[in-house]
Amino acid sequence: MLQLHKFLIWKISICVILAAPQSLGYGQVRAEPREAEMAGYLLVPHERVDEKYDGGFSVYVTAWPLLKNYPGRRFQTGLFGTWMFAQSDSPRSMETYSDIEGGLGWWRDTRFATETPKFIMGGVAKSFSEWANGPGAGKGRDWSKPNGKYGVAQLSQHVVWPPDGLNLKQGTSGELFGYGYLPLPLADAKETTAGQQVPTGDQCWTLFLNTGNFKGPVAFFTPHFWTKPSLKDASLAGQFLDSRPANPNKAIQMETQYIPAFQAEDANGLTYARIAPTSFPSDQAGNSPVVHRVVAYQKNALWDAVQSWFDGGVPASGQVDSEASVVQAFEPRGGSTWRLYPQGTPKEQKIAIDWTGFATPINLDSSTYGYRWNQDLVTQTKTSDGTLTQLPEYFRLTKNDKGDQQWVAIPPSDVPLETGLANVQFPRSVDLSAEPYVTPEDPTSSWQTPGPAAGPFQAQLGDGSVLTYSWYRFADQPALLNADLTPEERAEMQRKVEMIHRSWTQDGEYLPPPTRGELADLDPALLVTPPQGLEIGFVPIATRQERAASEE
Repeated sequence: MLQLHKFLIWKISICVILAAPQSLGYGQVRAEPREAEMAGYLLVPHERVDEKYDGGFSVYVTAWPLLKNYPGRRFQTGLFGTWMFAQSDSPRSMETYSDIEGGLGWWRDTRFATETPKFIMGGVAKSFSEWANGPGAGKGRDWSKPNGKYGVAQLSQHVVWPPDGLNLKQGTSGELFGYGYLPLPLADAKETTAGQQVPTGDQCWTLFLNTGNFKGPVAFFTPHFWTKPSLKDASLAGQFLDSRPANPNKAIQMETQYIPAFQAEDANGLTYARIAPTSFPSDQAGNSPVVHRVVAYQKNALWDAVQSWFDGGVPASGQVDSEASVVQAFEPRGGSTWRLYPQGTPKEQKIAIDWTGFATPINLDSSTYGYRWNQDLVTQTKTSDGTLTQLPEYFRLTKNDKGDQQWVAIPPSDVPLETGLANVQFPRSVDLSAEPYVTPEDPTSSWQTPGPAAGPFQAQLGDGSVLTYSWYRFADQPALLNADLTPEERAEMQRKVEMIHRSWTQDGEYLPPPTRGELADLDPALLVTPPQGLEIGFVPIATRQERAASEE
């Protein structure tokens, strides 16, 4: 009964409050506004570079609360991000689709969401057969079908990764989140995989962060994650990121799959719409910087120095060599495929928004892309966390010069009262029925044998959840016990990681710093200190995440 009560609270929280039906005359009542949605991509053009820059990338993206109120589990959108594929000699197809495409955002399977975005790693194995979002986080929650949940290994001893996504500090609004992926030589290449004549490469694509309160490597995709699908089709071997160089010419876009909206007609049959309050970051001039300093690297920007260090050479600092990199310039143009339509509309009938009517793409400096706004149609809103530019809420359906239908932004005063759109509301949703994330408790599972060296411990996160975690010896963490590694191979990885733990600090310089703006912070509760005696060679692994009792 308690669960039913929670479910009803959640359902009520996402209901939109509507005005009473509008009377048009004797015996006539206009229908209430009907549910609609907005979705599409914002495109960021940038220069192509030589394919020799095949050793990964880094980027700074602005983090901010896209919607004024989190609308519930249907909400799915990323902020600006990218897709890193392996270089290939043949055209990309869904048959071999595999990449790293994570970033900041909100997802339908986010269980403890707020207006502040989270970060996921977003590694996709062949044809979406599996995906890996972080240590212990992947496709689905059924541990009998891991589907990528063992695809990422924890590297840092200073940050614990929640399965619901890496939390930013609550209230982040306009700061830059710096991240990138570069390969580290933590594993050795293998001629066979799981006993089959399928090779696995040695590239451990590692997530590096540059934030206000943490800098350095956090976690990496195991080479086995990319190779595993080749066990079913050996002809695919060698085509994925475990061994192939990265394609430096990546798309940079903002992918939006759902923003709530409503649509209605006036007495003359004209159609109007209203979207949930949607905002972009704002600088002092009222412009919106969204992407900063996209850098592509040659593999020797980090790999060679680290490999030499592991082989007995001088210690590597972990700082990426800027001489082996190129900053990709932006072009002051870009497009939008945002469309607004009633739910259930066929793809070919979804009508585009006239984005250029209120947004102009600009280069804010040589390495920063953003937007200038039509100040007659947007609103500057000041919050306790900073200033945001609120996009137009109201649109009217009209035709452009080519005779195609489009949604044109209009001020609230141009919306007839009888549409009822002025009275719809988009309240905040809190899903009190969200189930906890759990991990296997079977004593024979890789979570329990050999098991943790210390714990459990708990952290109260800013999203209202409680994270339970334990400390595992690096080589004994579940991801590596499920990565087709022999004890000797794991011992060699342990040796390398202990070298990193001794030398690379959480406040060092790794990625090139931004040239403008302030850095976003991670949720301070995610920054952890190893127990005494476990400072080197041990990592924190989340074993449970649930809503805090005070939130229920």
